[in-house]
Amino acid sequence: MSDLETRLERIVRNAPALMQVLRTVRDLDLPDWLLMSGAIYQRVLNDLTGRDPDYGVKDYDVAYFDPSDISYEAEDVVIRRVAAAFEPPLRDQVEVRNQARVHLWFEGKFGEPYAPLAHSAESVERFVSPLFAVAVRLDAADRLIVLAPFGLEDLFSLTLRPNPHRPTRNFARVAAGIVARWPEVKIVEP
Repeated sequence: MSDLETRLERIVRNAPALMQVLRTVRDLDLPDWLLMSGAIYQRVLNDLTGRDPDYGVKDYDVAYFDPSDISYEAEDVVIRRVAAAFEPPLRDQVEVRNQARVHLWFEGKFGEPYAPLAHSAESVERFVSPLFAVAVRLDAADRLIVLAPFGLEDLFSLTLRPNPHRPTRNFARVAAGIVARWPEVKIVEP
């Protein structure tokens, strides 16, 4: 484990709500699951900038991958199952999505094409910025598995740059939202 992964693990393990989500989702045994994006990177930004650990954290994005049925109805069964495992306020904050069906709705919502995925980890590679591209999973032995396909350097150096493998028209809008909440973040324009 790298020094940055060790620092990330300390931040994650010191966030009680985040650990509760990780333990609960682990126990639900969803196929190819990950907890990703804001619930992870926002806590790191908060730690680095001296903010409350939960500042800016609106939700917990749980990805899973089940290509056996990519209907919304099948995904909704999983969404309801996960929601039932939590009490409020987490019940309303945990957002579950089957990554096997993202390509069906992504373009309609974000105006950009999105090729089908082969597994949950592939979705992390497509995030708007390497700073966002971090996911974790808690295994049965309570070990934290870290997935950061671009590394953790951008995150820990407070650097927001576009994903070099996924051009997007939305980078400026996303960057403005991050800087509004964390003005310490440095933007590297495309």
